[in-house]
Amino acid sequence: MSKVVYDKRGPVAHIRLNRPEVKNAIDVETHELLRQIWADFAADDSLRVAVLTGTGDAFCAGADLKTHVPTWSDGGPMLARNKLPDGFAGGITRGQHRIYKPIVAALNGWVLGGGLELALACDIRIASDKAQFGSFELRRGMHPADGGIVRLVNTAGVGIALEMELTGEPIDAQRALHANLVSRVVPHDDLESATNDLVAKILRNDQKAMESAKETIFEVIGRPLDDQLKLEALLGYALCGDNPAISERSAQFFDKSDPGRAGTHQVALESQTV
Repeated sequence: MSKVVYDKRGPVAHIRLNRPEVKNAIDVETHELLRQIWADFAADDSLRVAVLTGTGDAFCAGADLKTHVPTWSDGGPMLARNKLPDGFAGGITRGQHRIYKPIVAALNGWVLGGGLELALACDIRIASDKAQFGSFELRRGMHPADGGIVRLVNTAGVGIALEMELTGEPIDAQRALHANLVSRVVPHDDLESATNDLVAKILRNDQKAMESAKETIFEVIGRPLDDQLKLEALLGYALCGDNPAISERSAQFFDKSDPGRAGTHQVALESQTV
């Protein structure tokens, strides 16, 4: 059985870490498999969204230190520079992070160390009520280096980042929800159906619009307000001038027939098993 299960179901790529005996820790082989998977997902125009999860009672326990530490120890003073284009988990944390298709993390259990970095590199996180989140690297003499600190600060703020990093203690799913680490927490047995519902809502949207919105969010992070406003306008109006789907989708809006419409003229969102 592969260490990563990659299954294409219509427009949805399902990616499942499959090393339950080590809580889906990512060894060097798994890292390389994920690199190929992310590249294929990015290049396959039939795929519109990816769902990432884990087998068993863990999403991902981070890097498998048995295989990674020897490569780091032999890396010498150039290790940091050599790792810059590489990232973690196939480079989705850094290197292949400019994939503008939506990526959903279905967090089914432990989310630790590099697993937290991997989850934070996804766009939307939905968690089982059994999920636990932690950054234990400081216990091993390290701290996150593949986006864990950066994305934790950007997503949840300095306070929670300092607490999680300096104590090395995990937080539960409800605390993660309050800290904005996840969008939703659902009963463990409902995680798959809740994820399917979320993906169906993503799929009703125009692909070019979604990818442009994701690119815009990436581009405006950390910039001064005037630069943020300029970039949003440039990318947003460029989309308006170059997306033939706008006319058709606007007509659906005017006719009150667009799927998933709420309010007085409701139109149901077609159920879809993804």
